[in-house]
Order: sequence, then C-alpha cells, then structure tokens
Amino acid sequence: MKEAATYGVVEFSEGHFRKTEVTAIQEVPLTICLNGREVVTLLCMGKAPRFLAVGFLKSDGLITDLRQLEDVQVEEKPERIVVRVQTSHDPFERQRLERSITSGCGKGTSFTRNVETVASTTVTTKLTVTPEQILRLADELDERSALYRTTGGCHNASLATPEGILIFREDIGRHNAIDMICGECFLEDIPTEDKLIVSTGRIASEILLKVMRLGVSILVSRSAATRFSIDLAQRTNMTLIGWARQGGMVVYNHGGRIVGL
Repeated sequence: MKEAATYGVVEFSEGHFRKTEVTAIQEVPLTICLNGREVVTLLCMGKAPRFLAVGFLKSDGLITDLRQLEDVQVEEKPERIVVRVQTSHDPFERQRLERSITSGCGKGTSFTRNVETVASTTVTTKLTVTPEQILRLADELDERSALYRTTGGCHNASLATPEGILIFREDIGRHNAIDMICGECFLEDIPTEDKLIVSTGRIASEILLKVMRLGVSILVSRSAATRFSIDLAQRTNMTLIGWARQGGMVVYNHGGRIVGL
C-alpha cells in the first residue's frame, strides 16, 4: 500500500486563489479478529499490520504471554486489512469486553479492570536519563518525521535508549504508533525495562497505560499531558515528560529517573 498520494487542490492565501498540490496520507481500516471473534477495526496507515494487531491485543491485556500466540495471518486487500490472531487460551473468559471511544476519536476495546489493574502497580525500574539526552531524543524523533513534514497527517513514536532511537513508527493515530512498537517488542522479545518511549501527540491516560503495559518507565512527548495521565503517573511512579521541544520540557512526574532533578 502506498503511504501517501498527491492531489491537485485550490489554495486561498493572501486574498487570492491558486492551484497547487498537496500530499495526503493513506488511511485504511484494519480489522483484528481474535480466535474467530472480531475485536475491533482500527483506522491506520496499513504499515506493519502484524505488529499493530498483536501490539493492540497485548496493550489491552488480551494476550499476556508469547507462548499463548499460535498463529497470526494478515490478509491485505486494496482498501482493507484483516489480521486473524489465534491463541491457545480463551482471552474473553471471565472478562467483559466493552467498546469505548478513546481520546483519539476512534472506537477501541477496553476492560473495566484496565485502569485499576495497571494503576495499582508501582514502576520500580532504575533507568536514569539526563535532560540533554531527553532533548536529543526529541530532536531525533523530529528529524525522522519526514512523512509528517510532507503530509502533516501522522504521529510518530519511538523506542529508545538514552543514547538513541532503536525503533521508529509512524501512523495516523498516536495509539497505533505505540501499539506497533508494543507488538514488535512482544514478538521479537525486545527488552523494554531499560528503554524510553518518545512520541508526538497529546499524552492521554490510554497512552500512559499502553506504555506501562509495555514495561517502559519513562514516557516523553513533544505535546501536553492530560490531568488523568498526570494523576496516573504520580500514582504509579511513572516518569512523565511533555513539551519536549526547542530546548525545553515540562516534567509532570520524575520518579527519580531524571538526573539533576
């Protein structure tokens, strides 16, 4: 699938119309079926559908162990993707599946226990990072965001060490970008306790919960955090940083992981 396409448009600027071209990002529905049951349809760019589907299921707690995973089949059509996941366990047993509208304006799944389960934990990893390292990572994320500069229509997320970015993902939804990283780490058995997540986009509570489920203790964004996500970070000892750009940042909760604070 092409990730973007160019269109002829008319632009109004400085009191005049003129013909020009814009590049628009790809948007395709991706349906995730788990053990023959349709779980959700995500709107995404269509990149790394296997990582996205498995990461979504892992983030929502429907898959918790790689040994549970039996098969993942990806069916790509011109205007649709279906990912069929088969597991050895019954992920719906004793769990009530609910539909929810996320702050990303997409329909997702959630369990009533999600917040309570994750937020009852305390993050204890010993990873530390300097302000200079955080800002370098934010700058590196921006440098890699070529598709955003072309289309203005995507979010970016990365898994990083304090020294540099290891995995970079981009999608029309910030949730999808995080889930792709989660799926890749889960399937490729990539350790996460000594890593950071650096992303674009607002840090809402569901983003913080996804990062916590991934096992990452430091979440950095170039944008702002919501009140609920700040409260959750303080309750769980997560390190939460926003507005990491132009040489500055806002530390909502440091958890003892920022050198010099």
